[in-house]
Amino acid sequence: MDVGGGYALVADDESNVLRLYDRSRSGAPVRTWDLGPALGVKKEADIEAAARVGDTVYWTGSLGNNKDGKYKAERNTVFTTRITGSGATTEVTFTAAYKGLREDLVAWDGANGNRYGFAAGTAAGEVPKQIDGFNVEGLEFAPGSTTTAYLGFRAPLAPAVPGGKALLVPVTNFDKVLSSGAKAVFGAGIELDLGGLAVRDIRKNAANQYLILAGSWAADDNSDPYALYQWDGIPGHAPRKRADLPTGDPGGWEAIVSVPDLRVPGARVQLITDNGAADLYGDGTEAKDLTHPEWKKSRSAWFALGPIRGGHR
Repeated sequence: MDVGGGYALVADDESNVLRLYDRSRSGAPVRTWDLGPALGVKKEADIEAAARVGDTVYWTGSLGNNKDGKYKAERNTVFTTRITGSGATTEVTFTAAYKGLREDLVAWDGANGNRYGFAAGTAAGEVPKQIDGFNVEGLEFAPGSTTTAYLGFRAPLAPAVPGGKALLVPVTNFDKVLSSGAKAVFGAGIELDLGGLAVRDIRKNAANQYLILAGSWAADDNSDPYALYQWDGIPGHAPRKRADLPTGDPGGWEAIVSVPDLRVPGARVQLITDNGAADLYGDGTEAKDLTHPEWKKSRSAWFALGPIRGGHR
């Protein structure tokens, strides 16, 4: 989450700590905030996505089972923080949490003929990172709205077959879900053609120009393709590819820091990797299992967006 002044607030899926980084320099975080006690959880909420409205940042866990197919209540968490200040002086304060969005989604899908298989995808023993799994990795608000948020799914694809479409589900009262604990209300699912890829992040700018970071639904996906798509946020309008991303680097592309003006030729965007499963030092140890925090790291890189390819304007 860009907080201005060349700084970004970064979450990860292995802890409940938010970290403030200088976007232009390698190194340790400038500041950290451990939200575990405020959330009332001891294990990770599996934070995967965020969206900002004014001084409020909405965060969501993956809502899915863990990699062994077990339900972990901590992952069924969405929460908000209040941001004051900016840049290096940013302050973060926990404000609210809701721990029933997964059940709301399963009930909604069941009432609509189980089109997306949410009940099956959340069943005991079902791992989240499969084509018919259940795993949220994107969050952004609808164009011009401070109440309707799009949940972006890494899994399932819709329909859940190879070559299926990526799925967004609108939560039309997302503000009330967090501010008052209201049960979520949903709009019709939005199915997007991302060339067989799923949503790994979605973010917009103040002009309601969206970028979607598309990647595989699979767990071991470092060799699978990644791409960036531009979209206008309107259901029924097709996204348009702006860049193919390199693969094979340690980790997978996971987050868009901010969206530039997409009308500018060669506009550049900064992405961050998830390096949790990467063998950074060639010793067979995954980064998330390294014993010293300073040994763990993620990578950011800037990419220039290419010409628009296909779809609606």
